[in-house]
Amino acid sequence: MPCHDRYGLPLSTSSDFAAEQYQTGLDLLLSLWPGASQTLEEAITADPSFALAYAARARLHAIQAESAEALSRIATAEELVARHGTERERSHVGVLSLAINGQAAMALDGALAHADRWPRDILILSLPLGAFGLFAFSGMADHDQARVDLCERHARHFEADDWWFLTYRGWAHGENGNVTLGRELTQRGLEVRRNNVNAAHAFAHVLHESGASDEAEAHITDWLPGYDRSGILHGHIAWHGALVALEKGDAERALTIYGEHVAPSASTGVPINVVSDTSSFLWRLQAYDHAVPAGLWDEAASYASNYFRQAGFPFADFHMALIAAATGDFRALESRVAALTDLVEAGSLAAGPVVPAICRAARAFAEEDYAGCARLLEHMASEVVRIGGSGAQREIVEDTLLVSLMRSGEADKARALLDKRLHRRPSPRDTHWRNSLVSG
Repeated sequence: MPCHDRYGLPLSTSSDFAAEQYQTGLDLLLSLWPGASQTLEEAITADPSFALAYAARARLHAIQAESAEALSRIATAEELVARHGTERERSHVGVLSLAINGQAAMALDGALAHADRWPRDILILSLPLGAFGLFAFSGMADHDQARVDLCERHARHFEADDWWFLTYRGWAHGENGNVTLGRELTQRGLEVRRNNVNAAHAFAHVLHESGASDEAEAHITDWLPGYDRSGILHGHIAWHGALVALEKGDAERALTIYGEHVAPSASTGVPINVVSDTSSFLWRLQAYDHAVPAGLWDEAASYASNYFRQAGFPFADFHMALIAAATGDFRALESRVAALTDLVEAGSLAAGPVVPAICRAARAFAEEDYAGCARLLEHMASEVVRIGGSGAQREIVEDTLLVSLMRSGEADKARALLDKRLHRRPSPRDTHWRNSLVSG
């Protein structure tokens, strides 16, 4: 009898053990739980001609920012699947190859077409859906809605208790503003499979978006100790805990979490997470009028100097600009802005002019030109979504705008923005700021 995956899709392997290890490894990969590498390697060893095992291993290498290994494994998968793969498997490997080889737009088109034919092929369906997925980094202004539309289009193909689909469907709705449904789905996904980093992460996000700081703190405190520190999102989920502490005004607690889990010397995350988490935390800390201990910005800058040197990855560009602005490396910042501007003028930066604009705003803020910073960010506020990432990650831009408005004497505009934020969710910090503007 032919082997099949958990969703009934046939697998081109005659080894039951290889098929079993592939499915287990795929579940570990899609839940970001430790052990996926070893399990997929066991599938490859059991059947060295099993193309999909190589493809999944390539995807995991890509997630772990191991680009050379990812390229090697996906090339092997392409050779094997061309010889004895099914049509579905050839399409599966082809889409992954496009993504791993940096052809993101073609990979997105391919993933969507593939999902229309084989919606239960979840490794491919996952590609557009995450915070760092193909939709998020497409430059689209409506990528949050696009994720919801994709999930709802294929929801009928999944069981009510499918932990993977609950997680991604909940994430999509939570990021798109339906926090009630997002919470229900992500919480259920975590209940069905507790060893599911993506569900724990998505649940933390939806609690953030609903202003449930106490629940977020309890969730992270309860769940994180069971997740090995070697996990690539360990530091990022701890970062959420540090943001909760900042929300409550407890800078000491926030800095303790940062030092133990988030700082470059402590985190085992991939570069994009380490650079974005460190820079955005330290920027928030000083924007909220807390002192940044000596050496922390220099440590973040030293780590970041090894990565993202070439402009053109908007999410990374913005966070690199924060580091350059905070450390006074204006030469590097202006060089990045110039390169980004050239890309915009050439029509090759999908996210568009918002990227160099928010980088310029970071410099204005660092130089205490708050009126100039506010002008730049007000003009681009609705376009910031184009840089990708999550709502919680992009919120730093709105925080910078808000603080700039308050510090430049634009009290009416600051109150209007605070009223909008407080209407969306409760926030002790925003309430404090709102009250200070009233009393002022």
